[in-house]
Amino acid sequence: MKHTLTLAVMTVLLAVGLTSAVAYADTVTFTLTNPTQSISGQGGGTLTYEVTATAPASNGAAVFLNGDSFNAGAPLSIDDSDFFAGPASLNPGTSAIFDLFAVSVPAGTLPGDYSGFFTVLGGVDGNASDTLGTVNFVAVVTPEPGSFLLLGTGLAGVITTLKRKRLCN
Repeated sequence: MKHTLTLAVMTVLLAVGLTSAVAYADTVTFTLTNPTQSISGQGGGTLTYEVTATAPASNGAAVFLNGDSFNAGAPLSIDDSDFFAGPASLNPGTSAIFDLFAVSVPAGTLPGDYSGFFTVLGGVDGNASDTLGTVNFVAVVTPEPGSFLLLGTGLAGVITTLKRKRLCN
């Protein structure tokens, strides 16, 4: 009976100790440096989003950044290779600034705001896949400046033609 009680108490203490380590290790804050970026839709191109990842000093252990999940409005696409080139883990009380992902905007994309998200997965070891944080971003596709020049020239021509017709009448 005495051994059973001792074994039960030791099991409870071990379970509480392991649970609290997991809770502390899953804390990371992700902040995009510039969450809204613009690009010309006519020429296409790539927007790179930089992040500051911070693990508070109150963490009990390193936090591993193991994977990601993301989505962007069509026809945009996300390249997450920058994430995998960043730090594999963050020790308590540390932060890192690195490129998190890149958004490709195909040539000819219609002007507008395209939003998406990027979620970082990880946890207490290299196999964990808890959600550590999600950042939202906006890619603003603007008409190319040449389109504005063409529109302005066309309007100037129409106005000039209308003025000449009024003068002739």
